[in-house]
Amino acid sequence: MSLSEQFSWISPSLPETITRQQYPAGTLYVVATPIGNTGDISLRALYLLNLADAIACEDTRNTAQLLNLYGLQKPLIAAHQHNEREIAQKIAERLQAGERIALVSDAGTPGVSDPGARIVDELRNQGLPVIALPGASAAITALSASGFTDDQFQFVGFLPSKAGQRKEVLQGCVNTSATQIFYEAPHRIHDTIAAMLEVFGPQRRIVLARELTKLFEESQRCTLAEAGAWLKADKHREKGEYVLLIEGLPAQQDSGMQEAQRILGILLESCSVSQAASLAAAITGQKKNNLYQLALSLQSEDDEAAG
Repeated sequence: MSLSEQFSWISPSLPETITRQQYPAGTLYVVATPIGNTGDISLRALYLLNLADAIACEDTRNTAQLLNLYGLQKPLIAAHQHNEREIAQKIAERLQAGERIALVSDAGTPGVSDPGARIVDELRNQGLPVIALPGASAAITALSASGFTDDQFQFVGFLPSKAGQRKEVLQGCVNTSATQIFYEAPHRIHDTIAAMLEVFGPQRRIVLARELTKLFEESQRCTLAEAGAWLKADKHREKGEYVLLIEGLPAQQDSGMQEAQRILGILLESCSVSQAASLAAAITGQKKNNLYQLALSLQSEDDEAAG
């Protein structure tokens, strides 16, 4: 069966539905592109990319290759993390002249751990219109397949590369009932898993989602105690971008940690971190290791405020 035959069931009225929506001139259109599988672009995105006068993109070579796959050719504007403020003004001038400009990143949704947010911020500060077209997002893709039932999630993105700073960020995430979503590069994945094991403890569950939507896509849910062994079981798992999801604390436990935090704050006024964690554990019944990490985080916040 040919590709056209496979899509013969699509309603003939679909193009009319897509074009019926308004696409005003003088507007920046934030367009999500595939994170791997090029079939994941939306029909509306293709329509807008064809309609746009120019496309601002993270890497002109990558975007040119992507457009070629869809039979599109457009003037490209390099808009990467090193020139966002500068290029935003040039885009503003073109919008004021009545052009439609599309903004894309190399993969996924611009502004989400990718360039684009500063451009949008500058244009909004100037009162220029911005419209977003929804599409692929690695964070949401991984979350939807996680099976975690937490009512909330928190997107953290990439962790700092330095060990101390990475641990500090993780300590700020440990005592919440929301699922935590991280991005990580393959060359840091072992260090990050080791840091998460230390901070969150061996029983906290994690989802490791690798190469999402691509040929060698994998998604593993396990405890942090098991995550390291899973990574080492296949050398190919050290390749490809990762989305990591850490399950949140149960709501009841989260409520207990809030009370423990209040008690720790009082104890730290006259006790060391270790003493405060021990006493708070005896009072609240929470795990001493978790309270110790929380106490370190609270002390760090107090030190920054004092400094």
